[in-house]
Amino acid sequence: MNVLVTGGLGFIGSHLADMLVARGHDVRVLDNMTYQVHQGHFPRYANPDVEYIIGDVRKRFTVERALEGVEVIFHEAAAVGVGQSMYQVHHYTEVNVAGTAMILDVLVNGEYPIKKMIVAASNTIYGEGLYHCDSCGDVSPPIRSKEQLASKQWNLACPSCAKSVKPIATPETKRLDSTNVYSLNKKYQEEMCLAIGETYGIPVTSLRYFNVYGPRQSLSNPYTGVAAIFMSRIKNGNPPYIYEDGEQTRDFVHVDDVAGVNCFVMDNRATDYQAINVGTSNPVTIKRLAEELIEGLGASIKPVISNIGRPGDIRHCHADISKLENLGYKHHHPTLDFSSLLAWGENIEAEDNFDQAKQEFDEKLIDR
Repeated sequence: MNVLVTGGLGFIGSHLADMLVARGHDVRVLDNMTYQVHQGHFPRYANPDVEYIIGDVRKRFTVERALEGVEVIFHEAAAVGVGQSMYQVHHYTEVNVAGTAMILDVLVNGEYPIKKMIVAASNTIYGEGLYHCDSCGDVSPPIRSKEQLASKQWNLACPSCAKSVKPIATPETKRLDSTNVYSLNKKYQEEMCLAIGETYGIPVTSLRYFNVYGPRQSLSNPYTGVAAIFMSRIKNGNPPYIYEDGEQTRDFVHVDDVAGVNCFVMDNRATDYQAINVGTSNPVTIKRLAEELIEGLGASIKPVISNIGRPGDIRHCHADISKLENLGYKHHHPTLDFSSLLAWGENIEAEDNFDQAKQEFDEKLIDR
């Protein structure tokens, strides 16, 4: 089939493009080569069998050109970064929401042989994950207040009876509680695509990615995933900096599985008009993540446990993947596997820009 991958030179998009080529599809990529990700360099991993259009999803003429003859759209292009989105509000919303709106507007007002659209959504739209209270059952506590974080009360309580709660797997049916600009953007992206798909009969699947890791993640981008940020710190002889007590958990999913799920739903009609979690359902503490990367890179440093909370951060969230598994998908990396990330990272230059990004975040959101 003729497929378009927006953001196809990026971390996830490039792996997806490779997998699609390997499966015999004709692949076109639209990417704006944003400097924060690529530092002005065309990536060496770019697949030579892909057609590349360097341009912006916000530009109508560019999108019209990119969609010519396309049967399947994988919409991966996005400005990514929860903290940064809270002070680059216009930029994030313009790229993520207006960019998606442009694709949809061109699609429904033109003549294109579209058979399927897959949009990259995010687990951040849940806010906190789902929890269980022994007295009240499954509950959805709101995000922690600045006052709670300042008092270093890291764990959450039941919103009904105030008893302690324990995190459980978060299903697609959980109430959405987007609490930052990035997560709001991703929520609007998902809802716009599903609404347009339903209205015009275009099968749409929204994939809610959890914390994606693996080779090709930009090690010099301090707003990317936590695994890449920690690797950049360690490679430069600096300790990973951990907020709170390090016991907060996330669900880390390998990029090979993210690309694999995209290809799986492309061919599976049972996924049409669905939102689907893409994770592993295996919660990992941030402290453990740092320690495993330090060990994997052979460093002798220890992570810094700051005991400082960041406004907007969640405590726990891991995926309920029963919907994906019931559809028939089998994970290639069901547990944490840093082997490919570490092997790739050995020969990649990593500029540690964390301190600058932290200072910017503190000035904008903490010191006020």
